[in-house]
Amino acid sequence: MLCRTQGSWYKLALIRWLFIAASVTTSLYAQLTDQTQRVPRQTFPANGAIEGLFTDDRKLGLGNVTVTIRNTQTNQPTVATTTGDGIFRMVNVVPGRYSIRAVLDGYRVFDRSDLIVRAGELVNLEVTLISSTTPVPKRIPTFSGPSYRKLPVPQDNKIEGQPDGLIPREQDVFTRIPNRWKFDWPNYHRYGPKDEEPYIRGSLIDPFNRNKLKGDYPIIGNYTFFDMNLESDTFTEGRRIPIPSGLGAANPDSTQFFGKFGQFALVQNLSFSFSLFHGDTAFKPIDWQIRFTPEVNLNYVAVRENGILNPDVRTGTTRFDTHVGLQEGFFEVKLKDLSHNYDFVSARLGIQTFNSDFRGFIFFDQEPGARIFGNLRSNRYQYNAAYFAMLEKDTNSGLNTFQYRHQQVFIANLYRQDFIKPGYTIQVSYHYNKDDPSPITFDTNNFLVRPAPIGTFTPHAIRAHYYGLTGDGHFRRLNINHAFYQVLGHDSDNPIASQYDPRKGRQDINAQMAAVELSLDRDWIRYRTSFFFASGDKNPRDGTARGFDAIFDNPNFNGGFFSFWNREGIRLVSTGVGLVQGDSLIPSLRSSKIQGQANFINPGLYEYNAASDIELTPKLRATLNLNLIRFVHPEPLDLLLFQTNIHSGVGADSGIGLTYRPPLSDNIVITGVVNMFNPFQGFKDIYNSSTLFSVAANVRFRF
Repeated sequence: MLCRTQGSWYKLALIRWLFIAASVTTSLYAQLTDQTQRVPRQTFPANGAIEGLFTDDRKLGLGNVTVTIRNTQTNQPTVATTTGDGIFRMVNVVPGRYSIRAVLDGYRVFDRSDLIVRAGELVNLEVTLISSTTPVPKRIPTFSGPSYRKLPVPQDNKIEGQPDGLIPREQDVFTRIPNRWKFDWPNYHRYGPKDEEPYIRGSLIDPFNRNKLKGDYPIIGNYTFFDMNLESDTFTEGRRIPIPSGLGAANPDSTQFFGKFGQFALVQNLSFSFSLFHGDTAFKPIDWQIRFTPEVNLNYVAVRENGILNPDVRTGTTRFDTHVGLQEGFFEVKLKDLSHNYDFVSARLGIQTFNSDFRGFIFFDQEPGARIFGNLRSNRYQYNAAYFAMLEKDTNSGLNTFQYRHQQVFIANLYRQDFIKPGYTIQVSYHYNKDDPSPITFDTNNFLVRPAPIGTFTPHAIRAHYYGLTGDGHFRRLNINHAFYQVLGHDSDNPIASQYDPRKGRQDINAQMAAVELSLDRDWIRYRTSFFFASGDKNPRDGTARGFDAIFDNPNFNGGFFSFWNREGIRLVSTGVGLVQGDSLIPSLRSSKIQGQANFINPGLYEYNAASDIELTPKLRATLNLNLIRFVHPEPLDLLLFQTNIHSGVGADSGIGLTYRPPLSDNIVITGVVNMFNPFQGFKDIYNSSTLFSVAANVRFRF
């Protein structure tokens, strides 16, 4: 019984598998032969298509290849041309047998006659065209004798390390180009005349792409380049700052000590920089360089009181002035290469720009001098040793004149990258300010600037040594910038000290400066907080000047351009000196930053800052800035102004600004800022309780 059951089961299984096999075979045959409708309202394609790629022997696509297919039965031709990538396509090709021919100048004709196109199919071709000028390479015969004997390789084809067999000639491997700099990009469009253009040809008016005027390729030989930089800088400002109403007031009925505070200024600078240098375009330090940078300044100022622009009240309340200065004019030469990692030592002689630290706290100017600079240990160390013979400045433009100022500055510094942690750079520096006595000097507007118009009016000498330690970088996400300076020396006859006692004008100098800024980037906002300290002199009569002052500072700190206190110069009324100079943080009480002498008897400063930079768009940035300012020791002001108990509080400086860069580069930069200064008690003791403000804009174009 069991055997019969098993036999029946085997028969049923065999019948079932035969039925399945027959069904599958029938289905496959129907799919291969039947062209019936499979999707509702969709018909089977009646034609085919051909797609192909034509390349050279380096597998690079060949454009403009004329491809012709011809139906062998109807003799009907169809023509297509390859794109720049070497690709061609033919659609709606009638099924049948075709011959194909491809023609391109400089290459052998390609023929094929066995191309079959079926309905609903895509035929793919990949063809390598052979150059018509490429000779058939010779095959070097091999030697089948003992292994210790080899057939010599012909010298004209000998390539070291090349195995026996087919050896290409040098001209078959390399393309000789007489001048690699004049190898222009092809006029190539990827898919058509109005489509993507991968290669852009430069022009003389295009600073972003290859341009001979921008040092992108040489003007003489292969290694001599010319770089031209043109810049237009326009600055305009309206501000309200304290000014006096003198004996020749603009308004005859004026009786108050302070006049009308409103002022307006418009400044236009045009800079033309030309550099001729020998070297390469990247990495390698230049062998030599000549640079020449003249600058033209036009400035207009309008105030509301007489005697502000010139002691002669007859000059009125407006002034228009122009000046042309030479801001750079130097020769630079590389003295020696120190390693294979581009370590070098170079020398530069002439008028040159130099910033002695990260933020411009001590010296940032363009002066004639000699400088030795270079790097060591694969650029891990950078160093400078510089000497400058200072020039007089034009009062209204701040540009150089050609008159010697009787002042010399020596600077040496050393940078160490990746100190302690990668991404942090430390610097040690030494500055020496040798400011000799000079004849009594008046500025362009006939105001006395040297010596300062206080005290005994005696020309005096300053010898000041600055020892500094600064750093800039980041530790993980925290960005840090810091500085500390100690200054020692003497002043032969300080005007404020001699005002009290002419016999005690000589002062020893012992002053300090410290600054630190911390910032953190979070998404599109950078949060910043910083602190600035400049020591003050508590006792101006003790023979030691303890107020800090710089040589020629231009700090980008605590708001920089977006700070009222930093940008504006505020004069001490009826003294001939300023409480703070323009583009400076220090309440130095000097007659002029650009023409006066450093003064180390001053009140000093505490400045606390909180700010943020907000990237509103890739092109637009907003800056919010707040400074709280206090004097360290206001006693020098008591002595200078014949007042007592001037308070330490100065004021709150707030500002909001926008920076817009339309091309996402520094070629066009538009900056605007609105500032407000709310005075504290110390400022009210000196001036009055009026709130000060300014509105400024800067537009800069660079080529």
